[in-house]
Amino acid sequence: MLNLGVLISGKGSNLQAIIDACEREKIPARVAVVISNNPESYGLERAKNHKIPAVILNSKDFSNKNTYELEIVKNLKQYDVGLVCLAGYMRIVGTVLLEHYPSKIVNIHPSLLPSFPGLHAQKQALDHGVTVTGCTVHFVNEGCDTGPIIIQSAVPVKEKDTEETLSERILQQEHHIYPLAIEFIAKGKLKIEGRRVKIA
Repeated sequence: MLNLGVLISGKGSNLQAIIDACEREKIPARVAVVISNNPESYGLERAKNHKIPAVILNSKDFSNKNTYELEIVKNLKQYDVGLVCLAGYMRIVGTVLLEHYPSKIVNIHPSLLPSFPGLHAQKQALDHGVTVTGCTVHFVNEGCDTGPIIIQSAVPVKEKDTEETLSERILQQEHHIYPLAIEFIAKGKLKIEGRRVKIA
């Protein structure tokens, strides 16, 4: 059974999708701990509802990024976490986390990477006039949304889409592919070869 540590900042809807997939035993894993850098995150309530330990670590309470991430690592190790899942975690992962969890941190991003990395990916897609966008689960490296891609799902852009309507349709696909990517990892089906991720 793979122990997951989920890092959040906001509503936690992808966290909920992961919890639900684990509880349905679709994934041979369990969410062992939820860590939020935002004390107002609704994801903390989701964790509480499922009796999952939740930790608030506000980066503003730490003198620098390294000490902040060392405290995250301490909590992850406490719960024997084998895979770190970023689910709406609004901070760039630093060297401390990457060194302690090499190729063991994954993220979900609301675009078809490498297009539209960073913030407001849905707005970027609309501003560029693309007809198709989507979402991507990828391994995390030192860059911003630049790690090897695990799985993607395409979402058509409709003529009258707003950032909100497009975001909602992308989010539905996120809830599908994120648990699937974690399932592949938990079952040992993935192999990273350079920038490519092969699924056995």
